[in-house]
Amino acid sequence: MSMNNTLTVDMKTAMKAKDKLALTTIRALKSAIKNAAIELGGADTILDDTAIIGIIRKQVKQRLDSIEQFTAAGRTELAENEQAEILVLEKYLPTAMTEDEINAAVAAVVSETGAASRADMGKVMGLLQKKTEGRADGKILSQAVMKALS
Repeated sequence: MSMNNTLTVDMKTAMKAKDKLALTTIRALKSAIKNAAIELGGADTILDDTAIIGIIRKQVKQRLDSIEQFTAAGRTELAENEQAEILVLEKYLPTAMTEDEINAAVAAVVSETGAASRADMGKVMGLLQKKTEGRADGKILSQAVMKALS
């Protein structure tokens, strides 16, 4: 089942269960997916699962930023709500890679591309992101690549 279908089924389930948190989180996610699809090619565009995973990661990052700001402002109840939404979103993300898996993937791509310096970082990152298929954050991958190429 595609990610879009899974989200639709889960949204209906949340409606029936009267789970307001899951329902609002999934609705916000579906809205973000629809907006991204419209930007790419119009209202009829359907995004693949990889693109949807990228949008979910972006939504998680936005909530992490909000938690930081709410905590700094002393609004713990809002920060807790954002954290609960992150838990809902993380159900849709693939299992994250461990540090050892990331380092092994970086080493394999570096040897495959023949990269020797940071100037080759772009081609390493492009291939690495395809191979990790959204299972690792881009920032973490970037740091691992810089470390390997220095």
